[in-house]
Order: sequence, then C-alpha cells, then structure tokens
Amino acid sequence: MTTTTRQRRPAFDRENGVEIARKLFHASGYDAVGIAELTQALGIVPPSLYAAYGSKLGLFQRALGSYCASNTLPLKRYLRPDRPPAEALTDLMVAAAKHYTRDPEQLGCMITEAMQADDPKAREVANGFAKANIDVIRTYIAQHAARKDVERLTDYVLLNLRGLSSYARLGYSQKKLIDCSRTAGRAFDAEFLEAARH
Repeated sequence: MTTTTRQRRPAFDRENGVEIARKLFHASGYDAVGIAELTQALGIVPPSLYAAYGSKLGLFQRALGSYCASNTLPLKRYLRPDRPPAEALTDLMVAAAKHYTRDPEQLGCMITEAMQADDPKAREVANGFAKANIDVIRTYIAQHAARKDVERLTDYVLLNLRGLSSYARLGYSQKKLIDCSRTAGRAFDAEFLEAARH
C-alpha cells in the first residue's frame, strides 16, 4: 500500500507581492489594473489578496510606499540650502528627465500619474505621498525667493516635473526632456537674478 504526501504550497510572500503590484500599477495606472490582473500576476485568488492587503486600494497604498522608499528622486541631494537656486532646480529637472525615462517599462513618476487617477480614493492616497516632496521643494524655494513668489515658483517647478512625467509616458526621448528641462531652467535664472536685485 502506497501513501502520497500532499506537498504544501509555499507561503505567499506579501512583500514580493507588493513589488509585483507596484510594477503593474506604475506601468498601467491604478484604474487600468483590475483584481483579475493582480491576482494572476501574484498567483493567488481574490480572497487571498483581500486577506493580505485588505483591498486593491490597500495594495496600491503599499505599492506607492515601496515606490517612495526606493524609486523617487532624492530631492534633498539636489536642493541643498547652499546651492544657487536656479542651478539646483535645473539640475533637479534634468535628473527627473533621466529618472522618468530610465526604464521603458516604468516610465514617468508613479505618484504623479496616480494623482490623475479616476478613482478619488486613489488620488487621495497619491496626494498624501506627494505632499512630503512638495513641502521639500516649497521649503527650498522659500529660502531663496521673496515670500510673495514662493507659491508661484513652487507651482512652476511642480508643473514642469509633472509635465516631464506625462511626456515620458507619451514616449518622448530622454534627450528631448532634458532639453526642455534646461529651457525651463533659464526661466529660473531670470527669476532668481531679479530676486537677488531686491
């Protein structure tokens, strides 16, 4: 008489699941990635996904956290208080142009693109993650610009960074995005030269 031993499946690796989901969300956006696609990629069934992450939104939130921890631009490396502001902000945008085009499967900024999701809860989560970086940029600009100009210049930086992300996803080349970044940087030269005169 022979007996067979049923081999137990290895335990589901939740952290690895977050990384798999992060790549899917980054490549396609929150709205386009459904539960069926997620469970197929993770090799689990829907009840297991809900048990592990609570919901698709919960998994998305963890994926954005992973992205922030390892894939976002190191803003403080570029925006050091001792650096000339036009130079630092231009370097930041050039770095963003390179960063957003470094991987053809992960174009643009995952957080920036998630801020445009159709799902309002996904947008809210993305905006929460974006706030810390926005604050870093605003604080740096406040150290170099008149108070009345801080919000305007912060908005200009964010507009350019978000534009770089969007155009990277549209397939614009790294060279084109770098050229655009340097063109925007010349506006900073004028802005901060004027600020230094007052």
